[in-house]
Amino acid sequence: MKITTYPGKSFPLGATWDGKGVNFTLYSENATGVDLCLFHSPEDEVETERIPVTEYSELIWHIYIPGLKPGQLYGYRVSGPYDPENGHRFNPNKLLLDPYAKAISGTINWDDSLFGYQIGSDEKDLSFSETDNAAFVPKSVVVDHNFDWEGDAAPCIEYFNSVIYEAHVKGFTNMHPDIPKEIRGTYAAIGHPVTIKYLKALGITAIELMPIHHFLNDRHLVEKGLTNYWGYNTIGFFAPDARYSSSGVLGEQVTEFKTMVKELHKAGIEVILDVVYNHTGEGSEMGPTLSFRGIDNCCYYRLTEDNRYYMDYTGTGNTLNANLPNVLRLMMDSLRYWILEMHVDGFRFDLAATLARELHEVNRLSAFFDIIHQDPCISQVKLIAEPWDIGEGGYQVGKFPPGWAEWNGKYRDSIRDFWSGTESSLAEFGDRITGSSDLYKSYRRPTASINFVTAHDGFTLNDLVTYNEKHNEANGEDNNDGESHNRSWNCGVEGPTNDEAINELREKQKRNFLTTLFLSQGVPMLVAGDEMSRTQNGNNNTYCQDNELSWINWDTMDKDLMGFTSRLIKLRKEHAAFSRKNWFKGEVEKKSGVADIAWFLPGGSEMSEDNWNHDFAKSVAVFLNGLGLHSVNAEGNKIIDDSFYIIFNAHSEPLNYKLPTAEYAASWELLIDTDKKANEKVKGVFKAEETIQVEGRSVVLLQHQLIHNGETKHN
Repeated sequence: MKITTYPGKSFPLGATWDGKGVNFTLYSENATGVDLCLFHSPEDEVETERIPVTEYSELIWHIYIPGLKPGQLYGYRVSGPYDPENGHRFNPNKLLLDPYAKAISGTINWDDSLFGYQIGSDEKDLSFSETDNAAFVPKSVVVDHNFDWEGDAAPCIEYFNSVIYEAHVKGFTNMHPDIPKEIRGTYAAIGHPVTIKYLKALGITAIELMPIHHFLNDRHLVEKGLTNYWGYNTIGFFAPDARYSSSGVLGEQVTEFKTMVKELHKAGIEVILDVVYNHTGEGSEMGPTLSFRGIDNCCYYRLTEDNRYYMDYTGTGNTLNANLPNVLRLMMDSLRYWILEMHVDGFRFDLAATLARELHEVNRLSAFFDIIHQDPCISQVKLIAEPWDIGEGGYQVGKFPPGWAEWNGKYRDSIRDFWSGTESSLAEFGDRITGSSDLYKSYRRPTASINFVTAHDGFTLNDLVTYNEKHNEANGEDNNDGESHNRSWNCGVEGPTNDEAINELREKQKRNFLTTLFLSQGVPMLVAGDEMSRTQNGNNNTYCQDNELSWINWDTMDKDLMGFTSRLIKLRKEHAAFSRKNWFKGEVEKKSGVADIAWFLPGGSEMSEDNWNHDFAKSVAVFLNGLGLHSVNAEGNKIIDDSFYIIFNAHSEPLNYKLPTAEYAASWELLIDTDKKANEKVKGVFKAEETIQVEGRSVVLLQHQLIHNGETKHN
C-alpha cells in the first residue's frame, strides 16, 4: 500500500475522518519525534506502516493521510529523552494508545514488554526496555461519527424529579433470562426493551452507569484470576469500553453505545456516566507505558518534587494534573464529546476532590471547576461529585461550587447509624432527611444532595442488615481490603439464618432504609439490585469480582421488595412534598396557619432544642405542610400538595404517638407502615390528637388530602 501524506491540521485532536481521509493529531511538548503506526487487524504483531509525523505546531504533531477510512487501526511511537529522574519516560519501542482515541480494539495482553523499563532490573524504572510491545497492546481505531439519532432529544429531567439508579453494564444484564444470551452484559442489553420495561416499572428516571470509559485490568489481578470489574482504571477517555460491545471492536462499540442511549431516551430515561478523570490505568512509576506516560509523562501527570515519582491522591499510583492546560483541554474535550456526540445527560466524577487540587490543597475555585462553569455545554448537564479523595483535606462534602450536586456521604452515615441503633445525633438525622441545609443552603438547593444508603462500594442493602463484618476473602487480600467500619447491623446473627424473627427484622430494616431514602428531601440514588435483595455474601469490595458474586441474579429476585420500592418511588413522584425545589423556612404559612415543617414528640407536642440534643428514644415525627412548598411550576403557578406526617421509630420497642392538633389536619390516612410485610396492604384513618401505636424499628407515613376547587393539586 502506497501511503501519501499531507501536513494536516493541528485541530481537532485525535483521528478525524472527513470522508476522504484521516487527520491525525497528538499533543506532546517534550517529544523529539513521533511515528504514526498503521495496522491491518487487531492481531497484527507489527505495524504494516510506520510513518514519521514531521509537522509540529502549537505543541501538536499532525499529519493527514488521504484514503484511510473508519475502522483503520493505529497507534503512536514517541521519541524523546528517557530520564525518569527529570520526569521524562519516552520510549519509541512502545506502541502507544491515542489519548483521544474514540474506540480501542480490545484489551491488554499482559507482557513484560508493556513496561518502559526492564522488568527485574536492579535499576527498576531507571532501566530502559528495548522490547517491542505491539503484539500485546490494543490499537486505537478511526471511527465514523455519522449516526441516525432519529431526532433524539435529551429528557432534561430536573433534579427534584430525578430518581437515579446506579448500575454496572455487565452485572445488571449478564444473568437476565429474558435478554438474548448473545447480548447479555453489553450496551445492547442495557438498551433492550426488557431492561427498559423494568426500569420504567421501577420508576427510574436516570441510569448511572459505572465506568464505561475504556479501562485497564491490573496485571496483579489478572495473574490471580481476577479482574478490574468496576472499571475505575481508565486508559481511554473518549472510547466506550470494547468489553461491553456485542457487535464488534472496530468502532461498532460506538454505534452500539449510541443506540443504547437513543433507546433509553425514547423511554424518558437519562444516561449518567461515572467518570474517572483523576488518574489513569498506567499506575505508579512501576506501571506500564501504554499512552500518556510515553507521550509526555510530565505534561500529563502530577509529579512530586522528585520528578521520578507521582503524586497519588487516588490510591492508584498517579494523579492527572488538572492544573495543566493540555490536561484540562483533554478533560473538557472528553466531556463535550460524550455530551454532543454520544448524547449522555450527565456525569458522576470519581474522587472529584482530586480535580480541585491546586498544588497540595483542595481549592473549590480551581481551574477545572471554573472552566466547566463557563462552558455552555458541560455546565448544562447533571454534574455530580464524589466529594472526597484520599489526600490530606480531601473530604469536601458540601464544598463544591454552584451547579454541582454531591454524593452525600454524611446522609449515608447518619441514616445507617439511626436504623442500626448506634448512638448518634437525632439533630443530624433531621438535617439529612430535610436536604442537609447545613451543607448546601448557603448557595445551593436541596437537590445538591444526592442521597444514598448504599453504593457500589460497600455492602448491598441486603448485606447491610445481614453482616456486621466484611467478608472479602474471595478478593485474595486476606480480608484486609474494603471498609471495616460499615455502620451495619446483622440483626442478631452474622450471615444467613433460619431464624424467622431475625429474617423478618432484616426485611423490615430494608423497608425502613428504602422508605427513609425516598421520603427524604434531595435526590435519591438506588443501587441496582437493592430493590430485589441482592447479596454479595458480605463482600463489601467486589471491585475484582466479575462473576455471580457481583452480577444480579434475576431468578432469585425479591419481587415483594421490588414492588414495595416501586410504590415508594411512585409516591415520591406524585407528591412534591417529598421532592422540594426550595428549602424549608420554618415559618408559619398564612393560608394554613401552621409552619411549612414541624417536629413532634410522641406526646403530640412540638420538639424543643433540648429534645434534639437528648435523642429521645431514637424516635421523631415530622409534619410536612403541603401549602408551604414555596415553589412554582413551569407555568409560574404556585405548587401545592397534600400534607404528610412521618413517624420514624428506630427504638427497639413500640411507641404510642399522639397525632397533632386539628390545626395541622383534622384527619390522617395511613399510607405506609414498614412493620407490615412488603406485599401487605395497609389501611386506616386517624383523627387529630388520636393515638397511633408505632411498632419498634418502623416508619409510619400518614397523608392528609388538601382539597382545592374540587381536586388535589400536585406538582
